[in-house]
Amino acid sequence: MATVVSKPPRGMVECPKCPLHGMKTFRAFTAEELAFVSGFKRGELAVEKGATIIMEGHHNAHLYTVLSGWAFRYKLLPDGKRQILNYLMPGDLAGLQGSLLGEMQHSVEALSPMRLCVFERDKLYDLYRNHTGLAFDVTWIAAREEQILDENLLSLGRRSAIERAAYLIAFIGSRARNAGLNGTTAAQIPMTQQLLADTLGLSLVHTNKTIRKLVDRKLIGWREGGCEIKDMKGLLALARWGGIGETPRPFI
Repeated sequence: MATVVSKPPRGMVECPKCPLHGMKTFRAFTAEELAFVSGFKRGELAVEKGATIIMEGHHNAHLYTVLSGWAFRYKLLPDGKRQILNYLMPGDLAGLQGSLLGEMQHSVEALSPMRLCVFERDKLYDLYRNHTGLAFDVTWIAAREEQILDENLLSLGRRSAIERAAYLIAFIGSRARNAGLNGTTAAQIPMTQQLLADTLGLSLVHTNKTIRKLVDRKLIGWREGGCEIKDMKGLLALARWGGIGETPRPFI
């Protein structure tokens, strides 16, 4: 397992100048909320691809908001088998579980170079006491994570392998587009076949065959660097999934 490799980046972004502000994906802060978040933030970290940001079983003194880049949450079995739980993108919060439960029940690894906003865990209680709007936002983020896990459980239990893959790629591609990771270009997902297999709960051989079926249907393109979505509507139809709503979502 890679160890965390991080350092304070140059030119820390001030909260009022955060590039996530103004994006239609995220709700706007009030002036009071922005002032609190500016004081809540303690710095930033630049994280290298492959670094472990959070490790399962460890106590973590910080919360992180993804400012740029990709990561994934996962758990390991004693025999080394890995189950990927979800993917983190700009605006997502990492470390909340450890803040509320004492220690992390999963790990987080950087899928690309990343920039993270760092918040002190202890000030989370001030947020709940004095800023009800932000407290609702944190609760919303936790509820949304539960919703995502519900859909993933449905995939594992009731969707076929090709339907699972179609749902996952459509889900990640939609979130990447909303988070501004690909601009206006076709959704590029930096995912290996092993990552896809570990998310879907399939063998690498089965995953390879499933990817070829999606490529043959001209729904995706696959190259060494990852996946390109060619037909989002086709993926949604195959997955029997309605897609992600466009209601502005909160972030901290």
